[in-house]
Parts: sequence; C-alpha cells; structure tokens
Amino acid sequence: MSIPLLLVTGLGKRFGGFVALADVNLQVAEGERLGLIGPNGSGKSTLVNCLCGTLRNDRGQVQFAGHSLNGLPAHRRTRLGMARSFQLPRPFPTLTLAENVRVPILYAAQVRGSGAVTDIRARCHELLDTVGLVQKADHRPADLTQIEMRKLELARAMASEPRLLIADEAMAGLSHQEVDDILELLMRLNAQGITIIMIEHIMRAVLAFSERLVVLVAGRKIADGLPRDVIRQADVVAAYLGS
Repeated sequence: MSIPLLLVTGLGKRFGGFVALADVNLQVAEGERLGLIGPNGSGKSTLVNCLCGTLRNDRGQVQFAGHSLNGLPAHRRTRLGMARSFQLPRPFPTLTLAENVRVPILYAAQVRGSGAVTDIRARCHELLDTVGLVQKADHRPADLTQIEMRKLELARAMASEPRLLIADEAMAGLSHQEVDDILELLMRLNAQGITIIMIEHIMRAVLAFSERLVVLVAGRKIADGLPRDVIRQADVVAAYLGS
C-alpha cells in the first residue's frame, strides 16, 4: 500500500478554552482531488493553517511526502512542495504579473537544486499562459478583474512547483461562468499531476470537482467518502440545513 502524500493524525488546536480542531484524521493520496466542506466556523481555515504552518497544532501529527511537518515554518513546508491559494489575493501591487510569479519561483522552486528553473522568464510566462493571463504579463494587479486576480493567485501558488495545492475558496464571489472557468483550470492542474484540496462553499463546484469529500463540523470530521454518499448522510444534512 502506497504512503499517502498527506497524512494527518489526531490533529488538535485550541484557542484558550475554545476547541477549534479535535482529533482530526485525514489522508490524501498522490494525485487525488479532495473536497473539504463545512459550515462557517467549522474549523476549515484552522485546519488549513495548521497544515501550511501559519498556525501550530497543539496535538497530533502532520506528515507530507514522508516528512514530519510538526514545528516546520510555513516557508519550509512550501519548499517541500505544499502550496495554497488565498480567498483574498494579496499580490505585490507595485510588481507586474510576471514579477509577482517570479517571486515564488526564486523563493521556493529555485532552491530545490535538481528542480531549479533554468529560464525564469519563460517559466513566468508559461504559468501566466496556463491561467490565461500571459497577455497581461507586464500589467500590474490593479489592472485585473476579480476572476483574473484569482487566476493570478493560482499562478503564484503553482510557481512554487507544488505537489499539493490547497485552493481556499478560489471561487467565492464569482459568477456562474467564472466558477466554471476556475473549476476547469483546477481540473487541468490536477491532470498535470498536482494533488488538490478544494475548500469551497459552492456545492455544485465541490461535487463536480471532488473524488472524495470530507466534512468538518465544530472542529470534528463527521464524514469522509464519496461525494454522492457524504451529502446524503443525516448528520451532514443536519449541519447545513438544521435538524
């Protein structure tokens, strides 16, 4: 049996007396498309922050590609091959799109030795082309629409050459067609071999994307399985619609 790319065991996080995560167990296989859902306040963001190193878990273990991540800062996790995109993109406003993508190439991908990028300018344009922004490579973020900002955020995440991409509400606030555009882009990235965890409230997108669905409620994992089965579980329905 192959080792999971991401292995989370007994993860716990408290803020004072508030339990944000309680004994969360999770496995993600190489190449998998995993959907992570839950009502507001369910612990999704806390889980992602503990995985990426923004927060330190109080209990449990996180392993990525066979490496223990406990105690590692966020930048070390990025260099191991874990990347995330943020719901609220914060690119460098004074840099061009190409320069924005160049930063994570130099900061993360370029330090891996054998995986070093030899032609950084070409790689910047390749990434921007992947997300449909190569024609605006010399523009600044202020020139972008909302969906273009989300695409730039994904390009910046991909610039670190991740094995795992955590897409945190990449579709929030977008139109129906724009959601489909981001969904198609994530599918293409996964087809290229990138493992993806999607955190999203737009259920049609989650169900279209996910091979497996995990549900958090009040900091606990209450469901993990095939999407069509998970959304029919009584406790999942109750969490979203009320008992």
